[in-house]
Amino acid sequence: MQNSQNPQDTQPNESENASDNQHIDSSEAVDETIQVAHVTGENETPSEAQPDLEQLLKAAEIKAAEHHDAWMRAKAETENIRKRAQNDVANAHKYAVENFSTELLTVMDSLEAALAVDNANVENYKNGMELTQKQLTTVFNKFNIAVIDPVGEKFDPHQHQAMCTVDSEQEPNTVVQVMQKGYKLHDRVIRPALVMVSKAKDA
Repeated sequence: MQNSQNPQDTQPNESENASDNQHIDSSEAVDETIQVAHVTGENETPSEAQPDLEQLLKAAEIKAAEHHDAWMRAKAETENIRKRAQNDVANAHKYAVENFSTELLTVMDSLEAALAVDNANVENYKNGMELTQKQLTTVFNKFNIAVIDPVGEKFDPHQHQAMCTVDSEQEPNTVVQVMQKGYKLHDRVIRPALVMVSKAKDA
């Protein structure tokens, strides 16, 4: 009985093993290729998902232009308001006495009418002057112009201007005589009264 194997019987087995090894190597190569392709696909961003930089830039330019236009309009409006305010202040200073001047025209008319009378006597002139004075007083009252006539009052340096001091039976520092009346507009003195003031009696 022979136990030795035929060398030809072993050759198919070796061929089969070599074929199996080649098949395994090919499968591994395919798997590696698939993995590489998969990894590469994950790292690549589709072109559809990428932001369009040109569109973003254009949108930013449009917004910047809108903000610039809004700023220019606001600046122009502010400048117009400033100019209007300046004109209002200038007109207020320029025409502040317009109403007062209009009221004084009637006083001027009365003076001209009195001077136009021929052969007027002293009595007529006096009556005309009294009428004119009443008209002027009415205008003063309308515009809150008050007379400062402090005879017999205590001397007030805020409203009176002492021209001299005189001996008097009145209390010291009392207005004895008004040399020129003063005037005030509302609470502001526009001209102090010129007065003579009693001085203290010698001890």
